[in-house]
Amino acid sequence: MSARTCPDWPELMELAPDLQFKHYSVAEAQLPADALAHISHVSLSAVEICCDLDHHVFNAGHTDAEVCEALRASHWYDLSEWATSGPGADTSSNAA
Repeated sequence: MSARTCPDWPELMELAPDLQFKHYSVAEAQLPADALAHISHVSLSAVEICCDLDHHVFNAGHTDAEVCEALRASHWYDLSEWATSGPGADTSSNAA
């Protein structure tokens, strides 16, 4: 486990066992330009995102609300969407 690992990882593993959520600044995460264009009230290096960068899934509970809205308008998934109706729905139903 790295220092970036989300402190809620045990709960997140139950929801999405194939994902690894870590905390990054929005600038470090190198989010898509279409999403960044909708983020105006914060410094991209000062606000954090909790996400799995490889799978483009973010944890809204640990991510700035404006960043969440911008990501929802892109190809990224909110964790709840990933686990219920997105690609993670198949994985979580097999785990039950």
